[in-house]
Amino acid sequence: MGTDADVIIIGASPAGISAAIASAEQEIDIILLERKAGIGDPPHPANTFFDGMFDRTSEIIHPEYVMREMAGMEIVSPAGGRIVVETPGYVIDRKKFDEYHARDMIKHNVDIRTGVAAHNIIRKDRHIRVSTSDGTFSSEIVIIADGIVSNLSALAGLHPTKYPHDIAWAIEAEVEADGIGEPDHFEYYIGSFAPGWKATYSPCGGDRANLGIFVRRHGQDVSRFFDLWLARFKKEKNISDLKIIRKHTGGDPIATIPNEIVADRIMVAGGAAGQSGIAYGMRAGEICGTVAAKAIVTSNTSKKELSGYQRLWEKEFKSEYNLGRSALEAMRKMDDKDIDRLVGLFAGADVNRIIGTGTPISKAFRVMRFMLRRRPVSALSCIPSVIKAGI
Repeated sequence: MGTDADVIIIGASPAGISAAIASAEQEIDIILLERKAGIGDPPHPANTFFDGMFDRTSEIIHPEYVMREMAGMEIVSPAGGRIVVETPGYVIDRKKFDEYHARDMIKHNVDIRTGVAAHNIIRKDRHIRVSTSDGTFSSEIVIIADGIVSNLSALAGLHPTKYPHDIAWAIEAEVEADGIGEPDHFEYYIGSFAPGWKATYSPCGGDRANLGIFVRRHGQDVSRFFDLWLARFKKEKNISDLKIIRKHTGGDPIATIPNEIVADRIMVAGGAAGQSGIAYGMRAGEICGTVAAKAIVTSNTSKKELSGYQRLWEKEFKSEYNLGRSALEAMRKMDDKDIDRLVGLFAGADVNRIIGTGTPISKAFRVMRFMLRRRPVSALSCIPSVIKAGI
C-alpha cells in the first residue's frame, strides 16, 4: 500500500515549518497539516527576539516581517530596580513572519493543507496513518509540531516533556495608547504578580504595544494575573486610556524540559517537545527535518535511527535548558525582597561588559563571578535567578 507523503508534519509552528523546509531540501515529499484556516491566520501577537538567537539556525532576519528594531532590554524588579542590557532586538509581525515562511515552503514544494485538524496517529505495518478532519493520510514518518496544547504525543504513547506541570500559561494582548510604542527597550518584570516567570512590555512603535503575563503552577486561567499586571502597568506608565485590541491565550514550555521525543516513525518538535521560543523551535525543527530526511533515504524509520535527532538536540541545547529551568525554579521560590536584592546587585554596573560574548553557559558563569566578587553573601542566595537574567 502506498503513502500520501514520505513525511507528514502536524502543525505550522516555527518548528513545523523549519522541519518541512529542512526535509524538503533533501527532495523528500512533505505534507504539512495545519488546523488554522491559513498559515498565521489568526496570527499570534507580535514576538520579540534579540541578536544571536537565530545564529544557530539558517534563518536570516528579513525586514519584511520586522516591525521595529530595539536598542535592548530592561529587567525590572518588584520595587522598580532595573538591569539594563544593551543588545539589538526586534519586534516582529507574526502574521508576516508566518506568511514569509509559508512562501518558502511552497518554493520547496511542501504540500500545505490548512483547515485540517489531526485527531489521532496510528501505526500500521511499516507505515503510519494520521486521522484528520479531512480524512486519513499515510506516510513513513510523522513529525508532531502543533504546540503545547496537543495531545497527539500522548495518543502516540510518548511523554515528550519531563515537567509538563511547569508550562507557563500566558495571556498576551495587543494594546493601544498614546505613545505606548515609542520606547526603545523591551521591559521584563519579575516578581510575585507574575509567579514562576515574567510580565512583558514590548513597544511596537507609535501607539501600539504588546503586554503579556506568563505564570507557572497557578492553572491555565491566568486572567487574574493579567488584570493585576495591566493595572500596575497603567499606573507605572501613567496611562488612563488604554485599549485592548486583541488577546491571545497560550503557554510557554520554557521550564518543561524535553524528554521522550522520538519513537518508531514518530518525532516531536517545538512547543510540543518543550522546546521554547521561536529561534530554538526553528533550530529543533531543522535538526528534526534533516534526521527525518536521512531516515527516509536509508529506509530506516526506527526509533534507533530517529534518535539521532534527540542526540543532536541534546548536544546543542540540553545543558542550556537545564540551567534555565534551575534558574526559574530558584526565582519561583524567591520573595519580592529577594528579587529586589538580586537586581540591586547590578546597580551602576555595565551589564554588557559583565555578560560578554560566547555561549549562554559561559555568559552565565561570568555573571556568577561578578556577583560573588561584588557581594558574596547576597550572591550565594540568588545566583540562579541572575544566571537566567544574564542569558
